[in-house]
Amino acid sequence: MINLKINNIPVSVEPGTTILEAARQLGINIPTLCYLKDINEIGACRICTVEVKGARGLLPACVYPVSEGMEVFTNTKKVLDARKTNLELLLSVHTRKCLSCARSGNCEFQKLCNDYGISCEDTFEGEKNEYAIDASAPHMIRDNSKCVLCRRCVAVCRKWQDVGVIGPNERGFLTHIGSAFDADLGDVACVSCGQCIVACPTGALQEKDATDDVWAALSDTTKTVIVQTAPAVRAGLGEAFGYPMGTDVEGKMVAALRRIGFAKVFDTNFGADLTIMEEANELVERIKNGGVLPMITSCSPGWVKYCEHYFPDLLPNLSSCKSPQQMFGAIAKTWYAKQLGIDPKDMVVVSVMPCTAKKFEIGRPDQSAAGVPDVDISITTRELAKMIQAAGLEFTALPDEEFDDPMGIDTGAGVIFGATGGVMEAALRTAKDWLTGESHPVESLTFSEVRGTQGVKEATYEIGGLTLKVAVCSGLSNAKKVLKAIQDGTADYQFIEIMACPGGCVNGGGQPFQPASVRNFTDIRAERAKALYSNDEKSALRKSHDNPAIQRLYAEFLEKPGSHKAHELLHTTYQARPKY
Repeated sequence: MINLKINNIPVSVEPGTTILEAARQLGINIPTLCYLKDINEIGACRICTVEVKGARGLLPACVYPVSEGMEVFTNTKKVLDARKTNLELLLSVHTRKCLSCARSGNCEFQKLCNDYGISCEDTFEGEKNEYAIDASAPHMIRDNSKCVLCRRCVAVCRKWQDVGVIGPNERGFLTHIGSAFDADLGDVACVSCGQCIVACPTGALQEKDATDDVWAALSDTTKTVIVQTAPAVRAGLGEAFGYPMGTDVEGKMVAALRRIGFAKVFDTNFGADLTIMEEANELVERIKNGGVLPMITSCSPGWVKYCEHYFPDLLPNLSSCKSPQQMFGAIAKTWYAKQLGIDPKDMVVVSVMPCTAKKFEIGRPDQSAAGVPDVDISITTRELAKMIQAAGLEFTALPDEEFDDPMGIDTGAGVIFGATGGVMEAALRTAKDWLTGESHPVESLTFSEVRGTQGVKEATYEIGGLTLKVAVCSGLSNAKKVLKAIQDGTADYQFIEIMACPGGCVNGGGQPFQPASVRNFTDIRAERAKALYSNDEKSALRKSHDNPAIQRLYAEFLEKPGSHKAHELLHTTYQARPKY
């Protein structure tokens, strides 16, 4: 152990510990701006600067390792003055339109300026760069006038997602974040995952807000407006209203959506159960009939777009199933619209998703089962929180209410879709029953090997006389490793689950913001996933094929999984896209 003092308080830490980490063990939170643990450890912003006895100058706590006998001071006048000056320099080239910024009140830069008593007046007068707002992508907006050049977005795009379509352009005072040759984001191979948005400490990156479109639809008396909510939303929404991370707020979420004015409040878990019916059937058919293996899940639109751009030769491996969001919309505008006796054109389907790539997905080709888009508007968890606040709802005081029938009936298999490994486990629960011809007790259907937040998980199962080798990947940099193994013939899997976002949908680009001070020391993915697995354990039904609403849908409308009608409505196609 290494012994040192921080603000004259002794502490012993492991070798390799940084000053930032050592201080936290004493309950001292040194402020940071550019730092993201294991992702962006560059010590560039110097907001974390500290004074070390004997050192020539101030040191960056986020990257500087401790040493035996070190004496650190985190709040001397020299340190506080340096942090304040650094913040004032950043603010001098920053637009000061905080009241109209989507991140106002939830901006790390704004909080630091408030903490250090910095006003919006110019301390350093001089030239400012002018930037055009880039709104070319379907899912997000970039405003470089609010960028502090922390490079957190660059790091997550490159390291987490292995996409790397953004980086620093120009040099010196002209440095700005953009795509190669300053191409618009909508013209490059961005996969729309939104991880850059949740990494950004300011309002420089934000999703395209569609709440005005939802309010307009709700005000149109000629339209029937229904809403579906993804499983991960209930595990994240509460954070926007002060609930501890990982609190399941399903009941209050349903109550809020009803009070906002939706005609019906449904659950995307219904679509997840439907996806499993089609996907498990497709897997069994491929195994039995010599189809293309390994089969790879197609629920994550960020992953699908990544495959189209970077691994087009593996598109035949993708399941042809639409995502749960799109399957829900397809059934809503065919089977359900017929039950209501309304024209699909007069139905508006709104989805609430933890994912910004869903904004891209609703505009994909071959996603219009009824001749109109399966889903009309997709909003994020953050946008729903904004609507709840705008509606004047006291979220914490709302009663717990239940989803509407019939597309609000779901199983525990559907809810775990929001966590990495959840799609795999849900599919295996159904595949095991189908391949063996038996209904197995739930206790034997917990596939713990595919649970957890590891980037790549592998397992082998003996089911119905078949040896099934599976892999689960989350985060596209992890997916790349497995895909390369498939290409070079060293991988021997039959079924692979891939989610674009590390940890799965619970960590999606549309989930509530958490500052770096939380992200660096809390496993957000695991905390939110706990809510979904707890929901699953409490469910009366835990296998997708046991869902009575799904059984009724096939009996009345779809006939059977994999039927001609099911393929027409619930399956889709993919297209190779340019890599650059």
